[in-house]
Amino acid sequence: MFELPSLPYAKDALAPHMSAETLGFHHGKHHKTYVDTLNELIEGNPMAEMSLADIIIRTHAAEDENRHKIFNNAAQHWNHSFFWDSLSPDGGGEPDDDVKALFDASFGSFATFKKEFKEAATAHFGSGWAWVVADGDSLEIMTTHDADLPFTHGKHAVLTCDLWEHAYYLDYQNARPKFIDAFLTSLANWEFCQENVAAARAGREFETAANDGGTERLVAGSAV
Repeated sequence: MFELPSLPYAKDALAPHMSAETLGFHHGKHHKTYVDTLNELIEGNPMAEMSLADIIIRTHAAEDENRHKIFNNAAQHWNHSFFWDSLSPDGGGEPDDDVKALFDASFGSFATFKKEFKEAATAHFGSGWAWVVADGDSLEIMTTHDADLPFTHGKHAVLTCDLWEHAYYLDYQNARPKFIDAFLTSLANWEFCQENVAAARAGREFETAANDGGTERLVAGSAV
């Protein structure tokens, strides 16, 4: 069975850009509910013995209502685990030169990347996620709706920002652009991004906290 991973920092560590109240509700209630619901849905099911990645892959695009519920809760568990690592009390600024050069090559400049990321995240309709993904030798911006995530589309996520309203409403109300600005300038964990870029370049697995304090190991959208 799956467990809620601990945050990699204190609940007040991201203030004032993300309050302890937001993290308390988001991690302790929203994320916990996804984990608890997933465990209820797979209890007594062969999926209870599968990795989180396998569950996501096997239920992605399922038409059966129960399997679709399993996908939503499993994917949201994965997404949120990845999101917590995409944030840092020492976030913001720019990646190291090597990875910044990849952003420059992919978008023209790091400033252009930030502009395009903010535009894509702001324009995304409804709930979902904004991602930076590695695809071959370049980086791309990708948004997904609801619980969907890049590795079901063969993309390698390197950073994400939660666009569901519960991620920012207590701190920014309906001003999503202000939240995106705060994410890019003060919260984005470029060190985590760099680690995932390096893994993608080397064709290696990347890791995210997901199951019983351990990790799910994924590569190019497949469980390994």
